[in-house]
Amino acid sequence: MDDLANLDATAQAALVRDGEVSAGEMVEAAINRVESLNPTLNAVVTTMFEEARATVSGGELRGPFAGVPLLLKDLGALYAGVPTSAGSRFTQRFVPDHDSGLVARLKGAGLVVVGKTNTPEFGIQPTTEPLVFGPCHNPWDLERSAGGSSGGSAAAVAAGLVPMAHASDGGGSIRIPASCCGLFGMKPTRARISSGPDAGDNMSGLVVEHAVTRSVRDSAALLDATVGPMPGDPYPAPPQTRPFVEEVGADPGILRVAFSTRTLTGEHVHEDCEAAARDAAALCSDLGHEVEEVAPVFDGEEIWRAFDVLWSAGVAAGVSGAVRASGREPTPDAFEPLTWALCEMGLGFSAADYLLAVARLQRFSREIAYFFSGYEAWLTPTLAEPPPPLGTFDSPPEDPLKGYRRAQGYVPFTPIQNVTGQPAMSVPLCWNENGLPIGAHFAARYGDEATLFRLAAQLEEARPWAARRPPVFA
Repeated sequence: MDDLANLDATAQAALVRDGEVSAGEMVEAAINRVESLNPTLNAVVTTMFEEARATVSGGELRGPFAGVPLLLKDLGALYAGVPTSAGSRFTQRFVPDHDSGLVARLKGAGLVVVGKTNTPEFGIQPTTEPLVFGPCHNPWDLERSAGGSSGGSAAAVAAGLVPMAHASDGGGSIRIPASCCGLFGMKPTRARISSGPDAGDNMSGLVVEHAVTRSVRDSAALLDATVGPMPGDPYPAPPQTRPFVEEVGADPGILRVAFSTRTLTGEHVHEDCEAAARDAAALCSDLGHEVEEVAPVFDGEEIWRAFDVLWSAGVAAGVSGAVRASGREPTPDAFEPLTWALCEMGLGFSAADYLLAVARLQRFSREIAYFFSGYEAWLTPTLAEPPPPLGTFDSPPEDPLKGYRRAQGYVPFTPIQNVTGQPAMSVPLCWNENGLPIGAHFAARYGDEATLFRLAAQLEEARPWAARRPPVFA
């Protein structure tokens, strides 16, 4: 049964559908993997084994992924009766009384949730090292970060605990851990998946949800199963022309691909990350695409200042919401130093500051859209450096914003698409000499996941990554 760990979710679903493996056997295999490997990884912080067993014994499962085990990130995705900590001591005992809309759709697709994954406090950092649960370890090198904020999900999928896992992305939190752990990570277009019923426009549209997967086809099929607005959503994503899974294997045509390796503030990235992006550009050229080294020109410092307003205000709103939900008074010692410092920063901005920042980022989005009028895709490194050692983003009490400043240099590319709402993906095409995965990052026009899925499938066929397994996988 351990051989099931080598299969993606689509293949696992086919085994269940054809009666070769029962849903119960599939779930037990995942439970065994969690029990065996999680003490090493610390990727899963809440087990839901009994809930999973009750699900598979409670009747026939239906949907495209019937009987396939899944992990939920312990942030955002509410599962009735199961604690949702958001990686925080303050909210560790919060138990929702309802499922979020996305969780309902995941269940409707036949997926069986076996646990919840590690995440930094309120998803703030691009690494997963919350004080309440301890660090999640990268399965490629246990002393390095698995990325964040969906690091627990990425580590679990890379190590074969489950074939795919829920993830969310407000500044790169799907794509960052996908790059760190050698996975495929697609951030959908803004509002492609509803945040309802509890949220509408999360942080002015910065945050979206989807998954980290091993295969491109899993990501596309799962998106098909979960897309669409809910009643009362503030706005929908542009409609898709056909199911995303039909884009996988479809001819992408000759794409105009812009590529760049400098950050928006003109800085160089680590040589491994630049080499990976240039290698991906060469691969695209070999596949017949028109590749040009060019980048949009903007005032990167101004963009970061505006992003800081939204990000810190989002943290302040998260803390305020936790306080209301718990009825407890917030104190600095109940939160991590960085969280409290960003909360105070966010509370220090006025309503006018916030609206001006939103307006500046919306103007930036228009400028990016004009840039994309000449290109179907924009290629950059996913990150500015390979997966760093654990502890890199620590924020001591005497300098609580240290980790945040360090993170801005680490993730200069991924927040751009959170601001613009465009779809973007990290594709695991390269590993450096130390055996660490280095993602290549592609963005497409607003609403155009179809182009990304076509291109990703072409890249996956040209340079398959499915056979690559971290040492922990065995």
